[in-house]
Amino acid sequence: MGILEDVLLNARTAVDTVGKKAGKVIDMSKLTLSAADIKSELSKKYEMLGRITFEAQTTDKDYSKSTADIVAKIINLKAELESVNEAIANGKSRSKCSECGSYNDKGAIFCNKCGTRIVVKDVNADEEIAEEDAVDLVEDNLDDDDMGI
Repeated sequence: MGILEDVLLNARTAVDTVGKKAGKVIDMSKLTLSAADIKSELSKKYEMLGRITFEAQTTDKDYSKSTADIVAKIINLKAELESVNEAIANGKSRSKCSECGSYNDKGAIFCNKCGTRIVVKDVNADEEIAEEDAVDLVEDNLDDDDMGI
């Protein structure tokens, strides 16, 4: 009975792990769809803004209220999209470049878009340090016992 119980325990653990991974994939898919919906809505708002601007330039009508409303909606949608993109990046273990705002792999030393050195924030010292310095800090804090020597 001991082997059967071990097999059942391992099977339950595997099912739990697969369930968690599937849940993460579903969450990421929902976030990706949400980002696509927001981008689509942004595109529609930009088109509306263009039409209103054209109408304002070709007629004597005042569209300043409509323009201000659409600009406010665009600003809100862009903030919402940024939030969703950050959630996606966190789920994919990616970090945001402080210079250009593009997302890079967590282990990246330089930004893939602009080439700026990726900076890691040291939460203990509350100062920014380069990825290379962070690795040095970890290695310095390890002693021979931690490394299995």
